[in-house]
Amino acid sequence: MPIFQIEDQTLFTISQDTFDREKELQTLIEKNLGPVFNCRFVASEFSTGAVHAGRIDTLALSEENHPVIIEYKKVKSSELINQSLFYLHWLQDHQGDFEIAVQHAIGPDVEVDWADIRVICIAPNYKRYDIHAVQVMGANIELWKYRLFENSTLYLEEVYQASVASSPSMRHDGKNPVMVEAGKKAAITRATATYTFDEHLEGKPEEIQDLTLAVQEFVVNLDPSIEEVPKKHYIAYKGSQNIICVQVQKRRVLLHLKLEPKTLGQLPDTARDVTDIGHYGTGDLELSVSTEEELAVAKPFIEKAYQKVGG
Repeated sequence: MPIFQIEDQTLFTISQDTFDREKELQTLIEKNLGPVFNCRFVASEFSTGAVHAGRIDTLALSEENHPVIIEYKKVKSSELINQSLFYLHWLQDHQGDFEIAVQHAIGPDVEVDWADIRVICIAPNYKRYDIHAVQVMGANIELWKYRLFENSTLYLEEVYQASVASSPSMRHDGKNPVMVEAGKKAAITRATATYTFDEHLEGKPEEIQDLTLAVQEFVVNLDPSIEEVPKKHYIAYKGSQNIICVQVQKRRVLLHLKLEPKTLGQLPDTARDVTDIGHYGTGDLELSVSTEEELAVAKPFIEKAYQKVGG
C-alpha cells in the first residue's frame, strides 16, 4: 500500500527511496533505539573474537534489562537470519562479555536479565522460506521490514515474532463469549516465557480475577498485534515496546502505563506519578483499579498509552 501526502484535499503518492549504505540504516536505528524499540544502546560492530570472527551490528539492552541483538540488511537476504542465529548462540555462551559491555556503556549497577534474549532482524523484505525457517527453528527472532520514502519518512513493520500458545488452562469459565474471544487473541506469549497468565490469577479473589480479565479484554482488542507477555511479577502488553504492565494484587489491579504524568493535566484520584518511585513493570503513570468504575476511568489512559507507543 503506498503512502500518500495530503495537500488541499488531494492525495499525492510519496515515492520510495533507498539508503546508499547499510550503515546509514544502522546508525539511524542506533541513534533512536529509545523511541523505536525502547532499548538502550550498548555497542556497535561488537566483535565476537578471533575464533568466531564476526561482528554483531548492534547490541542493546531492553527496558526490562534483557540483551538485544539487532542485525540489518539493505537488501532481501537469508544470510541475515543465519547471522542472527549465529550471534544469538554466541551471546548465550559469552554472557560475561556482554555484561562488561553493558557496564561500560550504561553503568556498573545494571543487572542483566538472561531469562530472554531479543533478536531483531531489519530488512526491506523477507522470502517466505525465511519466515517458515524461523517458525520451524522456534528461536526468539523478530523479523521487521522497513521502507524509506523520499519525504524522509521511515516505515517499520513487524512481520514475524516467534511465539507459542499459552497454557490451555487460561481461565475464562465459559461464561462470557466476548471474554473468551479476547482470551483467544491474548493467548500468545513469547517462546521463552516461563510464566503464565493463570499464575497471576491464582489465589486472588474472584472479583479481582474478573477485573484482570476485563483489562486483558480491553487491551488486546485495541490491536490484534498486541502481545501478552507474563512476567514473574506482572503481565506486560506490548507492541515494539511495553504499552501497559498489569500487576494483580489481592485487593486491586495495578496498571503502569507508558505515559508522562506531568503532561496529562489533572489526574484522577486512582492515579499516581511513579516517575521517581521504584515499582514492578515499566511506565510512569500508575492507576489503581479495584472496581469496574475505576476500570472505566483507566480505559482512556490505556488508549492514550497505546497511541503514544504506536502499537
